[in-house]
Amino acid sequence: MKPPVSMDHTWGTQTLQSQSISGTEWTSWSKSQGSVFVRIHAPWQVLAREAEFLKIKVPTKKMYEIKAGGSIAKKFSAILQTLSSPLQPRVPEHSNNRMKNLSYPFSREKMYLYNIQEKDTFFDNATRSRIVHEILKRTACSRANNTMGINSLIANNIYEAAYPLHDGEYDSPGDDMNDRKLLYQEWARYGVFYKFQPIDLIRKYFGEKIGLYFAWLGLYTSFLIPSSVIGVIVFLYGCATIEEDIPSKEMCDHQNAFTMCPLCDKSCDYWNLSSACGTARASHLFDNPATVFFSIFMALWATMFLENWKRLQMRLGYFWDLTGIEEEEEHSRPEYETKVREKLLKESGKSVVQKLDANSPVDDEDDEDKLTWKDRFPGYLMNFASILFMIALTFSIVFGVIVYRITTAAALSLSKATRSNVRATVTATAVIINLVVILILDEIYGAVAKWLTKIEVPKTEQTFEERLILKAFLLKFVNAYSPIFYVAFFKGRFVGRPGSYVYVFDGYRMEECAPGGCLMELCIQLSIIMLGKQLIQNNIFEIGVPKLKKLFRKLKDETEPGESDPDHSKRPEQWDLDYSLEPYTGLTPEYMEMIIQFGFVTLFVASFPLAPVFALLNNVIEVRLDAKKFVTELRRPDAVRTKDIGIWFDILSGIGKFSVIINAFVIAVTSDFIPRLVYQYSYSHNGTLHGFVNHTLSFFNVSQLKEGTQPENSQFDQEVQFCRFKDYREPPWAPNPYEFSKQYWSVLSARLAFVIIFQNLVMFLSVLVDWMIPDIPTDISDQIKKEKSLLVDFFLKEEHEKVKLADEPTQRSQGGGDRSRRSRAASSAPSGRSQPGSIASSGSQHTNV
Repeated sequence: MKPPVSMDHTWGTQTLQSQSISGTEWTSWSKSQGSVFVRIHAPWQVLAREAEFLKIKVPTKKMYEIKAGGSIAKKFSAILQTLSSPLQPRVPEHSNNRMKNLSYPFSREKMYLYNIQEKDTFFDNATRSRIVHEILKRTACSRANNTMGINSLIANNIYEAAYPLHDGEYDSPGDDMNDRKLLYQEWARYGVFYKFQPIDLIRKYFGEKIGLYFAWLGLYTSFLIPSSVIGVIVFLYGCATIEEDIPSKEMCDHQNAFTMCPLCDKSCDYWNLSSACGTARASHLFDNPATVFFSIFMALWATMFLENWKRLQMRLGYFWDLTGIEEEEEHSRPEYETKVREKLLKESGKSVVQKLDANSPVDDEDDEDKLTWKDRFPGYLMNFASILFMIALTFSIVFGVIVYRITTAAALSLSKATRSNVRATVTATAVIINLVVILILDEIYGAVAKWLTKIEVPKTEQTFEERLILKAFLLKFVNAYSPIFYVAFFKGRFVGRPGSYVYVFDGYRMEECAPGGCLMELCIQLSIIMLGKQLIQNNIFEIGVPKLKKLFRKLKDETEPGESDPDHSKRPEQWDLDYSLEPYTGLTPEYMEMIIQFGFVTLFVASFPLAPVFALLNNVIEVRLDAKKFVTELRRPDAVRTKDIGIWFDILSGIGKFSVIINAFVIAVTSDFIPRLVYQYSYSHNGTLHGFVNHTLSFFNVSQLKEGTQPENSQFDQEVQFCRFKDYREPPWAPNPYEFSKQYWSVLSARLAFVIIFQNLVMFLSVLVDWMIPDIPTDISDQIKKEKSLLVDFFLKEEHEKVKLADEPTQRSQGGGDRSRRSRAASSAPSGRSQPGSIASSGSQHTNV
């Protein structure tokens, strides 16, 4: 029987069996299904001792006013609060309170500094659960192989789970209110999607780490609003100028009669360029000059978002008393301890067995017990080989989809009924296949990344989490973006030319872009993959799977034979209710989902300006979905105190810089922006785009087609001597036929120049924005300095008061002794020298002084 551990900090301790773990009290009792629950409670002495050991900052008696700046800033802040009052959640933390307590690390020797009214409520529930969890992590168990902490016991299947209890039921009838119920009503329902998040209450209930995640998600969602507005404007600009686009007009003009070369061997016929009129007009919606400026805007947007997050992080750190906190010493993971023991047993034999039986845990500071690079080399080698294999597998699947596109296009071209819709059918089905493969591999790669990180045997949980994040991000990034990179930069680049095509297999040519370019297909690929991942992962993986797991666990508990419980018909206790919830597994899936979305929004935004709009719509739902999951579907996580979002910020910053390069190449290589500029300013006779389509099409003499590749039973209206294909090559009558022309090299040099100029310009502007926006807000910097000064003054004042109070009894005793001596002297004085009344008066005056 493996009992779960529930940490209770609000109820009394009804003991069936009492023991002691570092001063904590714990009780256990069984339930009808056979599980045994151990409920742990920490009394005040333990909380005070551990709070001092962990250097937890707590509020002191001193309060001070937080200044809002100048009069203009105050008025502006008041106006904003008035306008946003309907959007504020009705929670106590959102009241207009300009006062803040000075905070100081807890010390039992300086209890007079703190405003301790009731010891039971001085530490909030999140802090109490954190203290108990730290105790459980440090407690050694001599009976279980001398393992260290509750995590080792869970890993060895001695305990099944350990979790702090929720405050109560979120949907309980009646007016009784707790933090969980308040969070559900004001945050974790879709009906309050328009309200701001109660970040302070989230932090109070779940801890700083989860509070920072939802603060980051809220800022990211709010920053998507301006980018969505600009993206819609860019899209509407494309719609408004579609009739004025000269190249698409020329392509749609039937009088031009550009006879194009066959798209495949034998079964494909010659065709008129005007038949691709719809594709050309649709491409203009996304391939127009406005997308260039939108790409620059989005690069600066990413920089501004990261800078504002640093500022918000500092602001939250100030209000949550996270400034100046030290990194807590982490204990070794159970797997690391096991590996060290195996190494010691192998090297030293019986001496190590005796050492381990001496009731002393593995010493992390002993160099002998640490794993060297030789011990970890097999794990590193396995990681390197496995990651290369997974990346190669992803590329192989992308190549398999390419082969599917080529063979399906060739097969559909054989039939007259399907020939007209070949491109649309192949593109749509291939994108859906890519989407399904991406969703499947996402789950596989997540499990593989976790397994690879385990065989590395990282020492601490933080190291384990960072390595897991890097591996999962690398694999999922390659998985999600490989098909998009192919369409953006490789499709149509290795086709060859008529008479000298590049073949994948015998008779199957490499696929080429549509007449309007690959940008439209890139937009379709990006939109379907992005929307599909969001809809399917949100609705199926995040909602459906947890509900199915909960139902399966409930059915398993009901069918499990156990001892009969006479109280089973009563209302279930909180630990029973929480045990039926899904275990909390960390924030990595939530962050990963948003980071991949951030890549969709920034990396290829030049091809899909509406990406921020769909990301915004998804995130409005995602915030409430995650909130509902944390409040109603998951066990309460252990409160973790942290200053920032960790490695995720570095990944976001890297994606932001990488997006500048990607968008530069998308504009330069994938779109027709550079060829149009080169033609307009170098080759056009009147400085317009008239004749641009003819300029981009080369001639080919159909008599030079290879034997067996000519169209069979051609039904073209006229006899064809020359056909056209999209490329910059010399005509058949030139001295060097079909070689790259001067226009090709001009366009190529212009593309490379644009990439260099665009990249350096945007990077410079990003650095400028970074420099102009300080990481720490001025008011927060001033308040931190003010708080330090006030803390010193308050500390000195309290110390002075303490010394004064300590000196008062001494002064009283000294004053009483002087008075008695002077009274005795007065009574023994001769009566003729002074009046008795004057002597009493004199003595009285002296005593008062």
